Amino acid sequence: MKKKILIVDDEPGIVRLLSMRLKMKGYEIFTAYDGLEGVETAVKELPDLILLDIKMPQGGGIGAFERLIQIDSTKGIPVIFMTAFPTNEIQIQVRKMGAKDCISKPFISEDFEKTIELNIA
Repeated sequence: MKKKILIVDDEPGIVRLLSMRLKMKGYEIFTAYDGLEGVETAVKELPDLILLDIKMPQGGGIGAFERLIQIDSTKGIPVIFMTAFPTNEIQIQVRKMGAKDCISKPFISEDFEKTIELNIA
């Protein structure tokens, strides 16, 4: 059975790129374009991993993550945050919240793939 990954990002180009790369690696991909849709999709599909953009216009990643960890069916799903503006403060904040990692955009192929493999349930 294929592992499922949910990609939540408001940039369609990023979603397409990540979807193609991860499908080529054999994962089943689900997508959402804001935090609210991401939470709904996570509850419905119960992915093995969520890639979650921090800054989105509607329902940002931090709020979505806070909601996901309050729902019994999604609280154990590993989450990797994505950001175009990585700082040590953000890295520390998301790890304290319980996220598995925070990766920066644009993605370096080998680092991105290793991070996925290390954190998928």
